[in-house]
Amino acid sequence: MQANEWFRLWFGSPYYDVLYRNRNKEEAAKLIDKLVNYLNIPTGSYVLDAACGKGRHSIALAANGFDVTGIDICPFAIEGAKKYETDHLHFYLHDMRLPFYINYFNYAFNFFTSFGYFRTMREHNDAMRTIAQSLKINGVFTIDYLNVQFAEANLKSKESVEIENIFFDIERHSDEKYFYKKIAVHDTLKNINEEFTERVEKFSLGDFTNMLSYQGLKIENVFGDYDLNKYDAKNSTRMIILAKKIHV
Repeated sequence: MQANEWFRLWFGSPYYDVLYRNRNKEEAAKLIDKLVNYLNIPTGSYVLDAACGKGRHSIALAANGFDVTGIDICPFAIEGAKKYETDHLHFYLHDMRLPFYINYFNYAFNFFTSFGYFRTMREHNDAMRTIAQSLKINGVFTIDYLNVQFAEANLKSKESVEIENIFFDIERHSDEKYFYKKIAVHDTLKNINEEFTERVEKFSLGDFTNMLSYQGLKIENVFGDYDLNKYDAKNSTRMIILAKKIHV
């Protein structure tokens, strides 16, 4: 666990928020409503939002009457999220590779491909263990991940974006194991030039089945998009996995 890990640097940059500002609270609320209705989550349930960022999904979950805890590795994100804290909405600076609450939550969520960032498989298993251990028996974990086959087939190699005199030159590529996104930032007003590279592992449904099973979680359903349509390995835009904790 190093201070120069790409996600620490990029997620802690103010330019991350500028580039991804289109991820709005209304979009998050729509997905949450669908999942809450499908899972039939009782009011007052204890819910974990792992890798919560600035808390847009946590806020939507709390609005449904749950006691929500969001954790994230980025101090900048948690600082922003804490502005929304209430008696039933809590945020903590925490690395999900390290143990958190044990046998506490009824439901756990990991949204918008906020997994697959780590350097080793051991670290990914550590993160999965943290989430599994945080759940009570029969607790449900939902992970929202990219669909590898669809992402490979629809990879946009180059893109340029301008937002408020900030220019983002984006290049994407992949190899056998990872997707990469290089973001070159040119802030013309501040005369700042920076470069970041996102890297996400190409985890398949089989990979997740093994990781979850090893931590006592059994997959119960898989959806292929934010409308919760059936998952198709070739054509689905997302891979949204629901798994239940069946043993410690």
